[in-house]
Amino acid sequence: MSTLKKFRKTETPIEGLIVIDPTVFGDERGFFMETYAKRDYDELFGGSVEFVQDNHSKSRRGVLRGLHFQTQHAQGKLIRVVAGAVYDVAVDLRAGSPTYGQWYGVELSAENKRQFYVPPHFAHGFLTLADGTEFLYKCTDYYHPEFDGGVRWNDPTIGVDWRLEHYGLTMDELLLSEKDRVQPLLSELQGM
Repeated sequence: MSTLKKFRKTETPIEGLIVIDPTVFGDERGFFMETYAKRDYDELFGGSVEFVQDNHSKSRRGVLRGLHFQTQHAQGKLIRVVAGAVYDVAVDLRAGSPTYGQWYGVELSAENKRQFYVPPHFAHGFLTLADGTEFLYKCTDYYHPEFDGGVRWNDPTIGVDWRLEHYGLTMDELLLSEKDRVQPLLSELQGM
């Protein structure tokens, strides 16, 4: 990476999903990094992306949130973690996509400072790996509860490997909302 580049982009096997590593300047005082600069991100994304809402959540270890999307007003998300760590997952729900129903996961942490861009028309979820995990994300559209949608986190057709054993977690330790426990299967979704 050139010293002039503020962000390094890594393409994933699913078109549109991007992992971003910011340049971090550190010394004995701590560190500094830019977390977002529109002109640089427009270049990374290959076009203008407008963010209209920022969200911040805090969770204990073992919380699994997802897999969520909006049926209308689909949201793209630029995600990062400022405390703790997550295993972050996106599932392609774009109609006609050659990777429809496929997923990609990446570990985001306060330590690695990595970011993950999930475009609109993907389901998104994450598993927290540490107590006090703080998760921040920018959205390309506003939250519309009337269009709240989801697909079950353990849908066998999608087959997300949440890496529980790798992270020292068991199924019994997972904390899910009742809503997330009973989300529909991918095969039950209409018109996605």
